[in-house]
Amino acid sequence: MTSTPSGLVIVDKPADWTSHDVVGKLRRLARTRRVGHAGTLDPMATGVLVVGVEKATRLLGHLALTEKSYDGTILLGRSTNTDDAEGEVTATASAGGVADAAVASGVAALTGEIQQVPPQVSAIKVNGQRAYKMARKGEEVELKARLVTIHDFSILEIRRHDEVIEVDVSITCSSGTYIRALARDLGAALGTGGHLTALRRTRVGPYDLSMARTIEQLTEELRVLPMADAVSAAFPRRDVTADDARKVMHGGKLPATGQGPGPVGVFAPDGTLLALVEEQGHAAKPLAVFVP
Repeated sequence: MTSTPSGLVIVDKPADWTSHDVVGKLRRLARTRRVGHAGTLDPMATGVLVVGVEKATRLLGHLALTEKSYDGTILLGRSTNTDDAEGEVTATASAGGVADAAVASGVAALTGEIQQVPPQVSAIKVNGQRAYKMARKGEEVELKARLVTIHDFSILEIRRHDEVIEVDVSITCSSGTYIRALARDLGAALGTGGHLTALRRTRVGPYDLSMARTIEQLTEELRVLPMADAVSAAFPRRDVTADDARKVMHGGKLPATGQGPGPVGVFAPDGTLLALVEEQGHAAKPLAVFVP
């Protein structure tokens, strides 16, 4: 039985699958337990889910921190207990009188650096328990606001249906942003309530829908992006001498070269990916070493 090479699989997640369902499917296709994902997508959402196989699982924590892009639809006029269409309607208020300019103003106010309170039904831990588990027991969960950055929040189309308004949006944001919280907060600001009815992730860092494969396509042919290509696409690249390669392979530090605060991919003279390093002061310290 041939083993699947280490690398990333860029999946176009189908609706009604959890991110964990995708990992389970990939474990069977790749014939390995060493499979994980970067950045959870809710079951309702579709689109780019980055999955790591074998050694690439060690990249996932670093990839999860990159910028993400989404297309979605916000319904104004109804609130739900999950801030999306999966939940129960908790309040209604007519959005019929809300002008397009008011919607645009509300969107503009939610662009840039903002303080965002995560949804009650989220995977954030409160006193060691997941918020969604507490919320489902009927407990009131107090979640602290967090600073997130909304780089771009664009209105694509506004559709009116009597008392409710549908707003198609395109969003690029920092890691940790909840798009359904943006829908909730837009609705709250307009006095109508709001929730997310559709979401498609179009990009995670450098990996976009053009690289993504459906579950059906991956079942026919498991396409794995090699580790070296995955790292070159996501992080700055540093090619080192044979002497420096030996140092890195044994967990040693290299002199810093000013390539920034985030991870840097280190490559041997023959192009082999050796490690991810992070510069701290005058030294570049290994975050993860990939060669035996």
